[in-house]
Amino acid sequence: MERSQQYHSYKKKKRMLIAICIFVLLVSILVGLMIGSYSMSPMEVIQTLFGNGNKMQNFSIFKIRLPRICLALVVAGALGVSGGVLQGITRNPLAEPGMIGINAGSALFVVLLISSKSSEYYSAISKMTAILMPVVSMIGALFAVALIYGLAYKKGITPVRFILTGVGINAGITAIISFYQLNMSKGDYNQVLTWTNGSLWGSNWLYIAITTPLVLLIIAIILWKSRTLDVLGLGDELATGVGVSVQKEMVIFLILSAFLAGLATSVAGNIAFLGLLGPQLAKRMFGSNYRLLLPMSACLSGAILIFSDTIARNLFSPLELPVGIVVSILGVPYFIYLMMKEK
Repeated sequence: MERSQQYHSYKKKKRMLIAICIFVLLVSILVGLMIGSYSMSPMEVIQTLFGNGNKMQNFSIFKIRLPRICLALVVAGALGVSGGVLQGITRNPLAEPGMIGINAGSALFVVLLISSKSSEYYSAISKMTAILMPVVSMIGALFAVALIYGLAYKKGITPVRFILTGVGINAGITAIISFYQLNMSKGDYNQVLTWTNGSLWGSNWLYIAITTPLVLLIIAIILWKSRTLDVLGLGDELATGVGVSVQKEMVIFLILSAFLAGLATSVAGNIAFLGLLGPQLAKRMFGSNYRLLLPMSACLSGAILIFSDTIARNLFSPLELPVGIVVSILGVPYFIYLMMKEK
């Protein structure tokens, strides 16, 4: 009887936490739709969403803010799940795609693609280039993962060696991007610099339509395999003992997490620490059940990115900060805390 009460209390607590996370995400969306150079009240936002807004309200919501928020949800979902997977397979809370070079590999390949197709950026990108960007970005992410895995592998992968190798790869690829930027015009240099620091520049419905189905498909595959992630979290010996091929599954999850990070980077640049913050907060709230942890990581990452983007758009208006800088300001202290906590 006592165990039954404890179980029901546990389930009730989890449902309450899920409701809180969803509420925080919805509040972040509402705030993001309200605040800008043209401010709106909550009721005006709701009326506009239901088709009762004036011309200025419709333009602000449907042309500018709503696409940006939808893209933020896709990007945050991809990076949140990617970070959760990386932390699970390495059993290291410091693992996330922005820190270990996966985002940088994607960014390098996309910058090369865009600069080879046009001397302009943003709205000047052709539809064919926009379609190629996610593919090229995923190839860049795989390239980075292959480098990290190849250099870190020594009779298996240890968490510390994986992280250190990734940090080195990240620094090397970032240096290559910086060197490549020296050959660009001043305007192109500034625009690429903003993008590589993380910016929701791809906030139009074309980019959202291209990336969303792929992100949802990969997340669905990861959730389908979430039981394997739970087993891998027990350690290599126990996982092998119950019949899991540890190295094979690690490679599969690395590839899937790289694809998610690549898709996010293709439309939002290199947003570091988002794949760290969301999964870590979700783990503290929901434990290590990945079927629940990963969706909640996506939810919390979404709230963090939308709030950060709202700050980035309005703090120095009309100038706009790269959202990656705001996320990093939030993420660096927590990263240092985790690093000091690790033995």
